[in-house]
Amino acid sequence: MSLPPGFLDELRNRLSLSQVVGRKVIWDQRKSNQAKGDMWAPCPFHQEATPSFHVDDRKGYYYCFGCHQKGDAISFVRETENVGFMEAVEILAGEAGMQMPARDPKAKEKADHRTQLVEVMEMAVNHFRLMLKTGAGTAAREYLTRRGLSDAALDRWEIGFAPDAWQGLWDHLKSKGVEDDLILGAGLAKPSNKGSKPYDTFRGRILFPIRDARGRAIAFGGRAMDPEESAKYLNSPQTDLFDKGRSLFNHGPAREAAGKGQPLIVAEGYMDVIALSEAGFGATVAPLGTAITEDQLRLLWRIAPEPIIALDGDQAGLKAAMRVIDTALPLLEAGQSLRFALMPEGKDPDDLLKESGPDAMRALIDAAIPMVDLLWRRETEGKVFDSPERRAALDKDLRTVIARIKDPSIKSHYGQAIKDKRWDLFRARPKGQGAGRAPWKPSPWKKGQGRGWAPTPPVLQSTKTSLLAMADDQGQEVLREAVILAVLIRCPDKLEQVESRVERLDMIGPDHAALQRFILRHAHEGTDVLERSIAEGLGTSALEKLFALNHVQITPAMRHPDDDETVEACLDQELMKLEASRGLRREVADAAEDMNTLPDEGVTWRLGQAAQAQQNAQRSQTEDKATYEVADNGTLMNRDERDALDALLAQIDPTKGKKK
Repeated sequence: MSLPPGFLDELRNRLSLSQVVGRKVIWDQRKSNQAKGDMWAPCPFHQEATPSFHVDDRKGYYYCFGCHQKGDAISFVRETENVGFMEAVEILAGEAGMQMPARDPKAKEKADHRTQLVEVMEMAVNHFRLMLKTGAGTAAREYLTRRGLSDAALDRWEIGFAPDAWQGLWDHLKSKGVEDDLILGAGLAKPSNKGSKPYDTFRGRILFPIRDARGRAIAFGGRAMDPEESAKYLNSPQTDLFDKGRSLFNHGPAREAAGKGQPLIVAEGYMDVIALSEAGFGATVAPLGTAITEDQLRLLWRIAPEPIIALDGDQAGLKAAMRVIDTALPLLEAGQSLRFALMPEGKDPDDLLKESGPDAMRALIDAAIPMVDLLWRRETEGKVFDSPERRAALDKDLRTVIARIKDPSIKSHYGQAIKDKRWDLFRARPKGQGAGRAPWKPSPWKKGQGRGWAPTPPVLQSTKTSLLAMADDQGQEVLREAVILAVLIRCPDKLEQVESRVERLDMIGPDHAALQRFILRHAHEGTDVLERSIAEGLGTSALEKLFALNHVQITPAMRHPDDDETVEACLDQELMKLEASRGLRREVADAAEDMNTLPDEGVTWRLGQAAQAQQNAQRSQTEDKATYEVADNGTLMNRDERDALDALLAQIDPTKGKKK
């Protein structure tokens, strides 16, 4: 069976040799460099103690310096699986998700046809280069000189020019004996609708040859010299040689430069690639006038595990970056992602290099941000999350985005990273206003000023002595905080039910805010990981002090952590009491401020609200004391908790048991 032209090239492009070989060997981590595709392992073809088997992932070949076995992915499968050539191709095609082609009796004929097309393309490259040096190319040469390209650079990039003539290239190729179907098949001319002979595809344009990874000319990109031209850039049409969604400009040289350690940069256009490469950034490629496709992403990841997307610093550049993110999310794998280097507003890489030099570009590349940071920016920038509904909408959008990630491990890490950023956004206290500001709290009022976003004001002495003031038993609140934190550390799976309530709490106990942060970040990983994280971050004493509190030890949820109903009821009760206590204090603080800001009738109404809240609190406290008692240390606890404490004391000293 013969395979159609390009099938094996596509198969090799889709597969990483290190992945194929990695099923049969154990890589030597000290000697291997995955980022460069330079992998070493003990040879699978002969017994050895030291790793002499080398895989060059970028070139797609392996070689053993011991037994001298060498080959590509197909030969490796043939040797290790003991199968024939076509069977090896079928195995690899299955892994790459490619359908094996049906038997094609004309495969050789098609292969010969592609070879002929490549030859015609090379003839076109030479013709256009010659035209650039003639009088017809004067304006094009002057433009390229203004763009900073020397004669040597023009030769390196084989830049040419197509004069504004309808059959200039056509007539040239026909004079060389090239058949019509080859000129048309290479995309160099288009048939006329008026019955006359075909006309050239490129006219009045500077031309950039596009070569595949093997260096064969497969297409052209043309920049119009006429500013009134509707299409500033024009690519060759799709042909047997060229598929723009599966090709990259400067693919081969960039792969070679990346193999030598240079960062892989993805720019927007031909001139950006040329400018960056001439400035020393040789591992630079560009998609061909379209948004980056899935196939292009796979090509990029074969060159480097973390390409850097360098886009123009305008709205179009940002939109292109966001499209790349949406395309990349389902394809992410461990060690395979993207970073983004955003140019200054209104500038492209060529502009930046001309104005500030390579060092400025290098600084931007070094500071490229991870994809998750740009994703977060897209979902939050310019938005205000000052209501539960807006926050819920953000959460919904983020869940939808993360759900597109297929790799479970990547999805988990993205979820944690987004959770951390959400914590920082809603819990931080930055200066200024907008997204990420502190929750609204009344600020001290002065004449000529209104309310704003500010920390809770200190309670005035006049307020402390007023009829509105109530006892602020912070010690009791600290104990409630301790119970909530301890129960969640012992039963982290319960956080999901109360996460939003715990997240809103402003902890006042020592280490409580830090413990709260660890719980919110690591509860989903289980008790062992959570406690280990706390111990590493705060030291073991933080947990010891928390669990040593009597009020924590006698809590029913701590004594019966396997009783889901008891644990859930305990958390709900402690949170409810803590929220009620702090809600009352806020009510009093609001009333105190209104005394200065509201008119007389407003003050009367506000005082009535606070008085009603005070009565409700007193009633709640009275009901609490019907079922609670005071321990010897002054701690308020219910009767079950008191009985448990007495039983604990009786075990230590029988004389201290509960008196009948």
